[in-house]
Amino acid sequence: MPAYDLIIRNGSIVDGTGAPAFTGDIAVKDGLIAAVGFVRGDAAEEIDAAGLTVTPGFVDIHTHYDGQATWDQEMAPSSWHGVTTVVMGNCGVGFAPAAPDRHDWLIRLMEGVEDIPGTALAEGMKWNWETFPEYMDALEELPRSIDVATHVPHGAVRAYVLGDREKPGAVPTDEDMDRMSAIVEDGLRAGALGFSTSRTVIHKSVDGEVVPGTTATAEELIRIGRAMGRVGHGVFEMASDMRRQWDEFGWMGALSRETGLPVTYAALQSIAKEMPLDEQIAEMTRQNESGANIVAQIALRGNGIVMAWRGTVHPFRFRPSWVEIENLPWDEQLARLRDPAFKAKLLAETNVYPETDIIGLLMMIGEVWTNQFEMDPDFDYEPQPEASIAARAAARGVSPAEYAYDLLTAGDGTGFIYLPILNYADGNLDFLEELQNRDDCVNSLSDGGAHCGTICDAASPTFMLQHWVRDRKRGGRLSLEHAVKRQCHDTARLYGLDDRGVLAPGYIADLNLIDMNAIRLGRPWLAFDLPAGGKRLLQKAQGYVATIKGGKITFRDGEWTGATPGGLIRGPQRAELLEAAE
Repeated sequence: MPAYDLIIRNGSIVDGTGAPAFTGDIAVKDGLIAAVGFVRGDAAEEIDAAGLTVTPGFVDIHTHYDGQATWDQEMAPSSWHGVTTVVMGNCGVGFAPAAPDRHDWLIRLMEGVEDIPGTALAEGMKWNWETFPEYMDALEELPRSIDVATHVPHGAVRAYVLGDREKPGAVPTDEDMDRMSAIVEDGLRAGALGFSTSRTVIHKSVDGEVVPGTTATAEELIRIGRAMGRVGHGVFEMASDMRRQWDEFGWMGALSRETGLPVTYAALQSIAKEMPLDEQIAEMTRQNESGANIVAQIALRGNGIVMAWRGTVHPFRFRPSWVEIENLPWDEQLARLRDPAFKAKLLAETNVYPETDIIGLLMMIGEVWTNQFEMDPDFDYEPQPEASIAARAAARGVSPAEYAYDLLTAGDGTGFIYLPILNYADGNLDFLEELQNRDDCVNSLSDGGAHCGTICDAASPTFMLQHWVRDRKRGGRLSLEHAVKRQCHDTARLYGLDDRGVLAPGYIADLNLIDMNAIRLGRPWLAFDLPAGGKRLLQKAQGYVATIKGGKITFRDGEWTGATPGGLIRGPQRAELLEAAE
């Protein structure tokens, strides 16, 4: 009888703590790491990892697989990028609790906020739950390639309590707030890792209504936070416009100090936000110096959109000629786009924008060619001005609009344009260097499973390794050891997942075997593989030789083995495995 189930030998071990890499072996037994270093004995299977980097599985704390996790076992695209644990239910949107007459409302909210096709959600979910604990039970029924954990989402809670009264600006009664607090408390006791809300006008349902948390008062949010405090665990997660009159840092700090729990928010560089990012970081620092525990979630690259003819948006989305063909079958659309007369007509038109409070964003999409970039096969997500559509069009002697039209139409209409909307005000990512070395900032905001027609930031862990560790040409880089710590140990610890993110005896055997010379993001593509033929933007990676979840090999050379050792995480994971590690 072999001593171990699996031994990985001769790898360069980056253990997730930030300590220097070392060459050694890792033994796995019964889903846990049994030994690290020089391992004697044999195993049912051995892998020679000479020349490879061995890391913990990546922990992604900002995803939106709330619907997909009820039907999909592979959990792509996050699982393609070394991720073995995801936390979903972010930004106040999700599907529990769910009154029977609010299913469509919740779908429309998710579709509007996170650009997940409503038809796919409607067909894919069974709705075999109503309460949040019942939703957790439903998640537990399906084994997956990765572990999933979730927040209790504010939007669903408000809709459940207020019913038809849930409209922008609705003011809940004391009884309403008591009911909401009780639901959140029950959700955390059932195993949720936190509560989430959104307070940004960018987040709207498909009906154009802002999400419920946008107009919630500090009193409502604090009362919900106190319910979390009664349970004794949980992360309060929020996206916000950070309007000064809301005093977000004031109530976040007070709530964190009172409950002892962390409060985390999406920290993005944006010229549109009333409070600039450096001021946000300064306010967070001031609150933390007085005993709060506020953590900024930062993205690793420009938060933007990938535009294509078949995507959710593209630069010509607001021109009358496009509106004429937007509902035609794709083959008919492509034929019209290739017609020189149609092209000339469309290019001669001006944009006709809808009345909206995000007109600035729409104008960026339709007119700001200096901040739009052609996605070449080896695209650099920190592009320089000479790579812009405006610059390349000038070099070719054509208008930026014509250049963009031609590149989108190339390759049977499969061209892509990258538009960084947030995190790229300076035309570079230098400002992130300091933030990635702060203990009160955590790498996040991949939005895995969401924004299906516009982004594929679920590839963030791969981007971190390729760009920030190995290839970055502008500014500083990250050490491999620090980058892995940021995506493993630090993300796991914020959510109380003390059983993973480190390669040491007693921890869950979640691992990646990576060829750092080969690590590389693939070219994105649009797939129509969601239920009801729903579309999503996907991006694979090279360089992942193997991904291991709970001691089982789930991916070999980027291909799913069919193994489903992953499941549902209920609550913080601490004492049992820490004792095993001692």
